[in-house]
Amino acid sequence: MTFKGVLFDFSGTLFRIESAGSWLRAALAGTGHDLSEEEMARTARDLEAAGALPGGARPTLPVPAHLGAVWAARDRSAAEHRAAFTGLSRLVSLPGPDLHDALYERHMAPAAWTPYPDAAEVLGALRERGVAVGVVSNIGWDLRPVFRQHGLDAHVGAYALSYEHGVQKPDPRLFAVACAALGVAPEDTLMVGDDRRADGGAAALGCAVHFVDHLPVAERPDGLRAVLGPAD
Repeated sequence: MTFKGVLFDFSGTLFRIESAGSWLRAALAGTGHDLSEEEMARTARDLEAAGALPGGARPTLPVPAHLGAVWAARDRSAAEHRAAFTGLSRLVSLPGPDLHDALYERHMAPAAWTPYPDAAEVLGALRERGVAVGVVSNIGWDLRPVFRQHGLDAHVGAYALSYEHGVQKPDPRLFAVACAALGVAPEDTLMVGDDRRADGGAAALGCAVHFVDHLPVAERPDGLRAVLGPAD
């Protein structure tokens, strides 16, 4: 089937967040705090287990009851997103209280994100074919600077970000916003994502859905190319 529009998820689909160790190291450098290499490795593991890195691994430890409500609604607003992730980081002992906000700020920096190797190729090819491209993300901050910094913004016709609309995937309304912004009917649209529950919500609107694996950049060099169809 030839699609008139393709929607992409952000984290784990087009871009990958840096490792917990790199994230922590950057925040430490920016605040003047220091940890030994052993402490650094242990703290990064603890932060990862808590699920404190947005775009990183889900918590492997239970989310505390006092964070349960804000965690469930974390992508609904900027305030809830920050409260959820800084709340999880506060479960981990850090050298200074300022580090919790520094960590949160770091994850929004374009330098913290790396596009998958085939992202520019695939987005560029779709644009050349006249296919409308949108980004639909559960997120609590403006990711447009990440796309601009990495040279991918020119390929994107619309962004539907959960915090800007107060609704989270898999709610079909967020996908509907993207389709309307692109001027493409859902039945002519493909949604590409890495989360079967969240991104799979597009099917309820009538979109086709294609899943990619949420893997490190080096382990997924061409996971997006299937969107372009078989090579000629």
